[in-house]
Amino acid sequence: MERESFEDPEVAEVLNRYFVCIKVDREERPDIDSIYMKACQVMTGRGGWPLSIFLTPDQKPFYTATYIPKIKRYGMLGIMDIARKIHKIWEDDPKSVMEFAKGLSDSISRSEDMEKVQLKENRIPKHCYDALEASYNVEYGGFSKAPKFPTPQNLMFLMKYFSVYKEERALEMVEKTLDSMLKGGIYDHIGGGFARYSTDQKWLVPHFEKMLYDNALLAICYAEFFQIKRKEIYGTAVSEILEYIKREMTDRKGGFFSAEDADSEGIEGKYYVWSPEEITGVLGEEKGQDFCREYDITYKGNFESKNIPNLIHNSQWESAFQKNIENKIKLLKTRDKRIHPHKDDKILASWNGLMIAAFAICGKVFEENEYVKSGESAFHFIESNLINKEGRLHARFRNGEKRYLGYLDDYSFMLWAALELYETTGSKKYMDRAQWYGSELIRLFWDNKNGGLFFNGNDSEKLLTNPKEAYDNAIPSGNSMAAYNLIRLGRLTDDEIIGKYGEKIIEAFSKGLNDIPEAYAFMTSALMFKEAPFIKVVLAGKGKDEIFSRSKTKLSGSFTPFVTKLYIDTSIKEKKFEAYRKKEDTALYICKNFTCQEPIIKEKNILEEIDRIVEG
Repeated sequence: MERESFEDPEVAEVLNRYFVCIKVDREERPDIDSIYMKACQVMTGRGGWPLSIFLTPDQKPFYTATYIPKIKRYGMLGIMDIARKIHKIWEDDPKSVMEFAKGLSDSISRSEDMEKVQLKENRIPKHCYDALEASYNVEYGGFSKAPKFPTPQNLMFLMKYFSVYKEERALEMVEKTLDSMLKGGIYDHIGGGFARYSTDQKWLVPHFEKMLYDNALLAICYAEFFQIKRKEIYGTAVSEILEYIKREMTDRKGGFFSAEDADSEGIEGKYYVWSPEEITGVLGEEKGQDFCREYDITYKGNFESKNIPNLIHNSQWESAFQKNIENKIKLLKTRDKRIHPHKDDKILASWNGLMIAAFAICGKVFEENEYVKSGESAFHFIESNLINKEGRLHARFRNGEKRYLGYLDDYSFMLWAALELYETTGSKKYMDRAQWYGSELIRLFWDNKNGGLFFNGNDSEKLLTNPKEAYDNAIPSGNSMAAYNLIRLGRLTDDEIIGKYGEKIIEAFSKGLNDIPEAYAFMTSALMFKEAPFIKVVLAGKGKDEIFSRSKTKLSGSFTPFVTKLYIDTSIKEKKFEAYRKKEDTALYICKNFTCQEPIIKEKNILEEIDRIVEG
């Protein structure tokens, strides 16, 4: 629509004659997008983007559509015809338009009211698992045919489901999906990182746009699956994803950019595709032919007469993936000389929170301090540039300017980032910031009437309605993320009040969780956390002590999602941890359901106990 209509003088003349035209970046204003997407769904039964909304002067919608062509085609009226018709109706009978708009707005407001029912805690995780298995694509992984989105929250849920119920089929679905995506063209085999989605069920042809949030959540998925399976290829995948982020998506002061476009020179995918001649020209005839054979690069082509490198039909794909690292570096140097896709260089607090969490988790899992430094640098960037002097987080930073009071997702995802940095580094400053984000979530967003968290803060501008969402879209919802991490924060700090807020969020969305938990996969994970036995493990010792270091590596590198872990460096004086400083040696303290055991001191016993915790 941008090319066909919004940049067209003929269209612009008609629209500007009759309307005040506003183009909204839905990544900067997800609140506006959410409200008017509901209007589109109420009116048409479906939604999608681009989203076109016609409003009365008081923000009430009365006509909605998604894509509109310039002129009549595909059985649809053109945008100029629609504009003229709407103008005539408004001129002839504005009262009817206003009445219709009011009725539609009232319907949208009512849709925000949530029905509370009795949570069926015991059946929701199984219901979610069964629904995902029913939609699972056995041949290529994933949970749809085409287009196929990564849906990392589904994979995260299945790994947590396995940790509780030991259902091997859950891991099979995760492994097939992660492997298939890594083999496919949705993964950039030359430069690292994942595209937004695949247009086919094989994961071959992507929509070439790359989003920060996809790569954050998928890096976490591969790191956590590495913890479970210990296969080297998942570590390599993490390395390539994060190196791409550091190379292409990181501001010089540490923040992370939002996205890279699919197009370059006006052609989708042009930057990413290859011919056999280009490959052999870089790698030489012999190595080039080997690479072409392994990566499905032919003279016929697999995408518009060119080639998307992929390993879908390579039975030795893991070997090819690992052994071609040097070749891919050479090809990347050549590709870098092409005209790059446009970079969306705005820095969003919410998406940065996801990527900070990813760097922290991957730094912990792979004991890679450079990942941790990247996460810490971005956290510092957000805190230094997006919080005003009154202490209010903002949503977006670009060209030295912060804008828009932070939304639920900004606070919720930054809470996650702070907790992951705390667990990785053990630094008290991140726990302090986690507690701040947790308390601000409640102060600014809590619905005192029905429970749960609004999308806009109580100090934000008043819109048609204040959305309250919990189902997962491309990323987990802010309510789901808050529920999980408020429960986690409460257990880490022994703060029952903050933990109860996490549980109340789950209760607020009880009907949706009971009816379609697969649409609330991340909140279903939070529910499993809520219902899991309370196991708290405290490792205390001098930070430079070898036993402390080895024990921390073993404990933090294991996949134990519902075990609360606290690391205390006894060489740092802090009053609240005074009791742990009484022992000179490294000690492991274990509490199960509020009953604590005697501390374990000998290294052999500590490591054996950690093994038992990991095995469940």
